[in-house]
Parts: sequence; structure tokens; C-alpha cells
Amino acid sequence: MTTLVDLIVVLGMFVVVPTGLALIDEPGLRRLRRHWFVAATAGAVALWLPRGAAATALASAYALATLALALHAPRRLARTRSLAPGEIAVLTALVTPAVAGTALVAERSGHQLFGFDLQILSLTVPHFHFAGFAAALVAGLVCRAARPGRAGPLAALSVPVGALLVLAGYFVDDWAELAGAVVLTAGMWLVALVTWRDLRTTTPDRTTRTLLGVSAAVLVATMLLALSWALGEATGLPHPTLAWMAATHGLGNALGFALCALLAWRRLRDEAATHSPAPSVPAPGPTATATATATATKEAGTPA
Repeated sequence: MTTLVDLIVVLGMFVVVPTGLALIDEPGLRRLRRHWFVAATAGAVALWLPRGAAATALASAYALATLALALHAPRRLARTRSLAPGEIAVLTALVTPAVAGTALVAERSGHQLFGFDLQILSLTVPHFHFAGFAAALVAGLVCRAARPGRAGPLAALSVPVGALLVLAGYFVDDWAELAGAVVLTAGMWLVALVTWRDLRTTTPDRTTRTLLGVSAAVLVATMLLALSWALGEATGLPHPTLAWMAATHGLGNALGFALCALLAWRRLRDEAATHSPAPSVPAPGPTATATATATATKEAGTPA
């Protein structure tokens, strides 16, 4: 299980986070993205070294990069002064990698942070790259591009709230973690619904449609697994093992949801830029991406 979890984390460090950051219109992030590969390399090497001083130092370098990313959240809030649902999701995406970075430092040093065993700390690292960063960011993007209604805003709120409730559940008990899993699952299923209903059907490019469809369909199964595990932990009912969860829920969310969704949104951004006159192409970001997507789909003759 350890090798698979480490590979999922490496995917998050090198692919998911940089791809997602390119979709956020925030001053200063471009500079951080240019140096992210160095920090990700340090974090990845730390995963494969034995626990100790060297692994801790390299993990700390990655954690500092995630902290630098988190500091953009208060700056963004001060600049935009917005707590709209989509914006809350983006702010959550900026902050959650720091949780993963902190857990990585503790686990690589062999320190049971807040009393959590090292296996839980190890699993916290991928959880807050994917259920934290990727899921919150995609929820924010989906909210901005969704048809008018409640589904988009509810998804944008329930995904970050669910992820944070799961984190709080670590400190309270298994029932609190189950409550977080229920909220997070509801949010992810709303993301899947809006993606399938509003985005996949209005996108003219076949590859982008396929990526969106896969990202939505995968969530049905992977979040059911998350619910079954959390329910089993709280009640004692039979439930999948952590190794099985890593191979199914973890791998499915990493490849099927996060990677496919972010690649689809990058294609939507690029397609919108191609269809728009160069001077009016908005900077890539949740608001700008949705605007650009609407422009592209209208020009293609489909409703946004």
C-alpha cells in the first residue's frame, strides 16, 4: 500500500497541483508555479528516503512551498473581498496543500503529530492534495460555469466544508468523520451532476467531453467507497481495508476524477482562448475560465 500511496502523492505534487494552479487567476501564483517543480522534487525524494533528518529536511522544503501557496488565500480574500461559494472553494484549494505538507513533515520525521499514528499521517498527504486541493478547485470551477440554480453553489460550499469536517473528525471521533464524509460525498456528487449535465453536454470537443464524463462518472463509485469506509469505522460494520481503499477510492479519485477533470478544464481554457480575440482573452482562473468557456460554447452554437 505504501508504494501506491507514494505514487499517488507524486502525481499530486508534480501534475495535479501545478495544473490546478494554472487555472487560478491570482497575482503571484505564476512565480510560485515556476519554482513548484523544485519543491515537488524535494517532496517526492523525501517519500522514498527512510524516515530521518534527510527526509524531514526535504519534506520541509515542500511544506514551505505549500505554506507559500496558503498565504495567497488571505491576500486573495483581501483583494477580492468575496465569499461567494465559488470563491470559498478556491480559497480552500489554496490552503489545503499546507495540511498535506505539514503531515508529510511529521510522517517523514516519525513524529506522531497531535497523537495520530504514522499511517494516518501518510494517508493525510494524498487526501489533502486530492479531496482538498483538486476537489475544492474543481468545485469552484464548476460553480462558476454551471447553469443558474442551486447545484453549483451547493457543490462549491459542500466540498470544502466536507473536507474540513473530515479533518475535524480526525480530532473528534469516527462519527464526526462520518458526518464529514457524508457532506463531502454530497458535494462531490453535485460536482459530478453539474459536470455531466451542464458542461459535458455543451462542450463541442470530443476529448474534453470524454474527460469530463469520466471525471463525473468515477465519483459515483469512489465516493460510495468513502462512505462505506467511514460508516464502517464509526459503527464497526465490515468495510474495506485501507490498502483496498488506496487501490480503489484513492487511485480512482486521483486518475479518474482529479487528473481527468483538471485536464478537461485546461482544454476548456485553451479552447476558449483559441476562439476569443487575443486582446480580450481573460487570464486563466475560476471566474475567467467560466467566462471563456461560455464564450467558446456560444461561438460553437451551444448554450453555456
